[in-house]
Amino acid sequence: MGSFSLVHWLVFGVVAILLLGGGRFSNMMGDVAKGIKQFKKGMAEEDDKPEVSRIDAKKAADPAFDRDGEKLREER
Repeated sequence: MGSFSLVHWLVFGVVAILLLGGGRFSNMMGDVAKGIKQFKKGMAEEDDKPEVSRIDAKKAADPAFDRDGEKLREER
């Protein structure tokens, strides 16, 4: 009861085209299509950069002291 049927949407589309004019409506749809293409292109460019995994990342430095406070390695 609260949703529109296909007939309602078709009537709404025809009224919108009549009010806005065919050329103006066509230009709007062209702008929407360009926006979608730019969005897809931007998303594809982000995927080109590989992320560094934890395995490939720089190893953490070895600790200088153990948990009791004794030196594990000598000063350089």
